[in-house]
Amino acid sequence: MGTGGARVGARVRSRRGRARCPPAVFPVRPARLAPMRIVVLAGGIGGARFLRGLKRAVPDADVTVIGNTGDDIHLFGLKVCPDLDTVMYTLGGGINEEQGWGRAEETFHLKEELAAYGVGPEWFGLGDRDFATHIVRTQMLGAGYPLSAVTEALCDRWKPGVRLIPMTDDRVETHVAVEVDGERRAIHFQEYWVRLRASVPAAAIVPVGAEQAKPAPGVLEAIGAADVILFPPSNPVVSIGTILAVPGIREAIAEAGVPVVGLSPIVGDAPVRGMADKVLAAVGVESTAAAVAEHYGSGLLDGWLVDTVDAAVVERVEADGIRCRAVPLMMTDVDATARMAQEALALAEEVRPA
Repeated sequence: MGTGGARVGARVRSRRGRARCPPAVFPVRPARLAPMRIVVLAGGIGGARFLRGLKRAVPDADVTVIGNTGDDIHLFGLKVCPDLDTVMYTLGGGINEEQGWGRAEETFHLKEELAAYGVGPEWFGLGDRDFATHIVRTQMLGAGYPLSAVTEALCDRWKPGVRLIPMTDDRVETHVAVEVDGERRAIHFQEYWVRLRASVPAAAIVPVGAEQAKPAPGVLEAIGAADVILFPPSNPVVSIGTILAVPGIREAIAEAGVPVVGLSPIVGDAPVRGMADKVLAAVGVESTAAAVAEHYGSGLLDGWLVDTVDAAVVERVEADGIRCRAVPLMMTDVDATARMAQEALALAEEVRPA
């Protein structure tokens, strides 16, 4: 269970003033009259793959996923929601497993035809099957349906086995301030991430529209009814951080009165996938498992899992008032990811109020 085991017998007071019970190594939950209600804040690939493992670990759980929409972008007149679609495709069996996004068995005839007409951008790879999702979504939005209702309708086809809710029905887009050729300008996160591959330093990360946004219907209700809230190994700045930027969501989680446990996306001082270190630097956070935990803070997190290679930081995280354990955190396959989910739920039992 990692170096944090030295504090197993301690009785710790939580951020909300609750007394926590001494944990067991493998806690046993009392019998439930209803399935465990788990709320997961999720970005794209990391969040989606974690959810697949969570479903394997607790197949009877009632899981609500609050999805990041800050990555959303309008392309070719269509509303594209990369993170929502990645969760939907992954859990619904339609994802391109090798790249972790987009559809399996994809073709790109439409993209090629658009390029032949000189219509871009060419750097964003929408496939023919994927285009169909965005067309349906855009048509429904144009007919007056909110994004949450559209997402529910799309999930009727894919049957992901979770309730997937966008963080908001309002338009929020993450922009990145960069300096190119001596000129500072703001670009859409997708351009920074996909076209530039985060090759230039980010001066600031701005979730445009977040301050005016409202949580989508069902978001606050799910948080209020949850037994456990999990932060998977998604990007802490532009995925989970953007969700928390919507007024009311962070506050609801902090006051939910249930365990909030996160899993580090940083292993050995580097992101497991992607370029999270680039956006962490933009908000003044080191690319370490401990620094990300401190970024979320003891006012939000009760527990934090780090990889075994980062076991030395357990004491530092616990000194900040967050229970911490070191366990394997590489999502090499569904079984390994299921074990990660089980560890997160076990840690939630350790910090659950009496």
